[in-house]
Amino acid sequence: MDPTTDKAGYTGRSGDADTARSSLEALRTEIAKAVVGQDPAVTGLVVALLCRGHVLLEGVPGVAKTLLVRALASALELDTKRVQFTPDLMPSDVTGSLVYDARTAEFSFQPGPVFTNLLLADEINRTPPKTQSSLLEAMEERQVTVDGTPRPLPEPFLVAATQNPVEYEGTYPLPEAQLDRFLLKLTIPLPSRQDEIDVLTRHSEGFNPRDLRAAGLRPVAGAADLEAARAAVAKTTVSPEITGYVVDLCRATRQSPSLTLGVSPRGATALLATARAWAWLTGRDYVIPDDVKALALPTLRHRVQLRPEAEMEGVTADSVINAILAHVPVPR
Repeated sequence: MDPTTDKAGYTGRSGDADTARSSLEALRTEIAKAVVGQDPAVTGLVVALLCRGHVLLEGVPGVAKTLLVRALASALELDTKRVQFTPDLMPSDVTGSLVYDARTAEFSFQPGPVFTNLLLADEINRTPPKTQSSLLEAMEERQVTVDGTPRPLPEPFLVAATQNPVEYEGTYPLPEAQLDRFLLKLTIPLPSRQDEIDVLTRHSEGFNPRDLRAAGLRPVAGAADLEAARAAVAKTTVSPEITGYVVDLCRATRQSPSLTLGVSPRGATALLATARAWAWLTGRDYVIPDDVKALALPTLRHRVQLRPEAEMEGVTADSVINAILAHVPVPR
């Protein structure tokens, strides 16, 4: 196919899987110009894009969750919008609404911020369930229905929702049904000492997080690369042994004495999808057990529910999943 060149100078070749992989691998280096030390989160977001999934980002305030999504959108040259979720936010503030036009005496649809490629739903647990649920159709069906008319969302489309692991007072925890709609839950940790020194050094040298172009961040991949990559991921081979391994891991969560809720078949499907995407990103056209292990925590941690007594003893979802990974036999 013919090369495509955008206004920022990015050149890609649509339909070339090898070029797509190289371009997506370059995202880490490019995003690192703006965000320090968050390679796992960048990889998780790319995996979600390849799987047409959505991501829940959890971290304390000030760890660059918003900057990370903006940098990803800039490096992929995708449109992005941010919605600050608050207790008074209405569903129509997210999806859009019908507006009366006095000149034509007719109602016209005014698209909401959900009509974008990367939607940053900031502090999603601070808005009531009615508004949270307004995202469900958009996330699952990739469309918004207003006044009985379905309106498709742009492609690609990803919701990156953030939530604060502290200050639960006045929040509305996401119900299990909506948590299950997120492909991955990525934890954004505090930076290491050296990473924090690098952050402060950049700011002292004039880095402006609101001007990513000035920081030297440029598009290194595009929608054509994502399309080619998704097609290649769909061809990644999964052996019966790997499928059985994924099922065994998920069934083990349902039998864990520390959990009241284990991973559903939808979660097993999600783990298989993310493992395929990771296998392709690492240069293989087949899945191995290590691919499943690598994506088990971010894919499953939000799909299980701890027993209260286990939580009081300091047990976490991650520790339960790690124990299961250690005990379930690995196929040879």
